[in-house]
Amino acid sequence: MKALSGRLYERDPSVVAEKLLGKRLIRKLNKEILEGIVVETEAYYGLDDPASRARHGLKNYNRLMWSEPGRAFIYNVHNNWMFNIIAHEPNEVGGVLIRAIEPTKGIDLMKRNRKVENLHDLTNGPGKLTKALKIDKGFNGVFVTSEESQIFIADNKMKIEIGRSHRIGVKRDLPTDLRFFIEGNQFVSKAL
Repeated sequence: MKALSGRLYERDPSVVAEKLLGKRLIRKLNKEILEGIVVETEAYYGLDDPASRARHGLKNYNRLMWSEPGRAFIYNVHNNWMFNIIAHEPNEVGGVLIRAIEPTKGIDLMKRNRKVENLHDLTNGPGKLTKALKIDKGFNGVFVTSEESQIFIADNKMKIEIGRSHRIGVKRDLPTDLRFFIEGNQFVSKAL
């Protein structure tokens, strides 16, 4: 389980969002390993992105979006933690929201964490996956580029077909499709 290099995240957020599909999200929780395949992501940019946390400029709550790529950026929406990874080119701003995973390891513990039995409802949304994996504000700023971390992304060789759409749940969006998902995967949060 070797973590993906930080260089992966030093690109345009939409490129990173697409590249993360099919990769393995690994969460070490005490002596347990919780794992899932990333099946849905969204890309976010800086000041010119009306749906971005960075749209109002550099603030304490969004400072990480300007920081070194490969770090976790955690914020709360409607009492749910959102797990993002900072991703941008040099001197730019951006990140990728991990919207959904297909659970593959530690499923019983994920079900207990979420208090649900239905496998297909376990991690098919950004708030659901953070609850299932016990990801909270304590991970804000943590690098996901080392297997020593309690949370990281590892490679996974699999053939996928990628779908695209506008981002979900945003009032104002950019004209480009910035939501990416594995076509036909039953763990994607929402089919459009």
